[in-house]
Amino acid sequence: MTEDKQLVSPDSSGMVQVIYILYLVSLAFGITGLVGLIMAYIYKGEGPEWLETHYRFQIRTFWIGLLFGLISAVLIVVFIGYLVLLFSFVWFIVRCAKGMKYLHRKEALPNPTGWWF
Repeated sequence: MTEDKQLVSPDSSGMVQVIYILYLVSLAFGITGLVGLIMAYIYKGEGPEWLETHYRFQIRTFWIGLLFGLISAVLIVVFIGYLVLLFSFVWFIVRCAKGMKYLHRKEALPNPTGWWF
């Protein structure tokens, strides 16, 4: 198997890493987060169990992050939304960093369905 095929095979950690990177880039260019979400849904169910925890974690990170973003947008009119938005950015970055740490170790995430870090 060539290096290129290993990178895109569903059991490869390379695809999971690409999705984490797309999520982080989405903080500047929002559309990449949607691309990452679609990729996570496509590859979910096709890899080993330890990678499946990462896909679940990534999908939940997107949807919970979107929820926090919507809440902060509504609350911006009373100015507390800026604090919620800041929290959302930090939360999103920490979750991606935590996921990448476990991915680098080739370990499953301990609680992929949790809301926090």
